[in-house]
Amino acid sequence: MLSKKCSYAIHALVYLAERMDQGPIHIQEMSEKKHIPRKFLEAILLELNRAKILGAKRGKGGGYFLKKKPEQINLIDIIRLMDGAIALLPCVSLNYYEACNECEDEKTCGLRTVLTHIRDETLGILSRSTLAQIVKKEKTLRKLI
Repeated sequence: MLSKKCSYAIHALVYLAERMDQGPIHIQEMSEKKHIPRKFLEAILLELNRAKILGAKRGKGGGYFLKKKPEQINLIDIIRLMDGAIALLPCVSLNYYEACNECEDEKTCGLRTVLTHIRDETLGILSRSTLAQIVKKEKTLRKLI
């Protein structure tokens, strides 16, 4: 399950992607429109800025903006930045591996085999899923309502 932090980060990034042509977006606007507590959003945007996903402009007309095109920002990078491991168990994680205490032998663990397959499929889907796709999907869904 995605943490609130990660979910808020994705919603904020999608909001910025939808408004790329409007220039920097003020944090207060994002907070109000996306119903994200301002203090929490500030911390999230700062982290995204440090990761060079966002840029920030100070002063009048200032705010946050995407440093890359929405087609170049995929969900896997955002989720890893905000939440860390993608895998359901630490023994299956590529970047945060830890041996399981319950397992006698990882090579013969059926659960590990299944969860490795789930991890691989999930990584594939997330690495191919971009902010641009989410924006496009939301526009399509809004037309259906």
